[in-house]
Amino acid sequence: MNARATKPPTDAQLIRAARGGNSTAFASLVRRYEETVYRFAFKMCRNRERAEETLQDTFINVFRKLDSFDGKSKFSTWLYTIVANNCLMRQRRRKLDDLVDPLEEFDEPYSLEKGQHRRQIPDGAETPDELLLSKELRTVLDRAIERLPLDYRAVFILRDIEGHSNEETARILTISVEATKSRLRRARAFLRDQLHPYLAADQRALE
Repeated sequence: MNARATKPPTDAQLIRAARGGNSTAFASLVRRYEETVYRFAFKMCRNRERAEETLQDTFINVFRKLDSFDGKSKFSTWLYTIVANNCLMRQRRRKLDDLVDPLEEFDEPYSLEKGQHRRQIPDGAETPDELLLSKELRTVLDRAIERLPLDYRAVFILRDIEGHSNEETARILTISVEATKSRLRRARAFLRDQLHPYLAADQRALE
């Protein structure tokens, strides 16, 4: 009985209360999802200050638009959509895409099966050289992701980092499933091309 009494409220219960003007309920929603929102915003924006700004903007949007949430998707999916839109708008305002070569140059994108973008680590402890290479590879991957145009970066992060399905990613970004698959192929192709020299060096080190 005590366990039932202390069971935390569901998202739906908090949303109903917040819509009715309960500020405590809204604060509980913020606390429940602020880490998720910030983490995704940081992966998208690649900048702590912009991620914090996006976090604030997202929950301002949630406060203003909570009545428009229809409950057909998960509340977290709706939040991802707002974060993605905020990041895209910020990126477009800064016109950073002009600094990045468009991925449309890839007429024949590389074929990258699930998991191939991740380095295969052998069993057992790594040598100092392998540890150094792992750190360098992570740095190169992070920089390569930052060079992705945001439309492609959003798909890559949602699919390959956050683990959403093609259908969920399409709903979050309000694009078609085919567009999701196309952007993911191009993003993976670009990242594979960027990582190729380091993956090759890694393989030679293991031989």
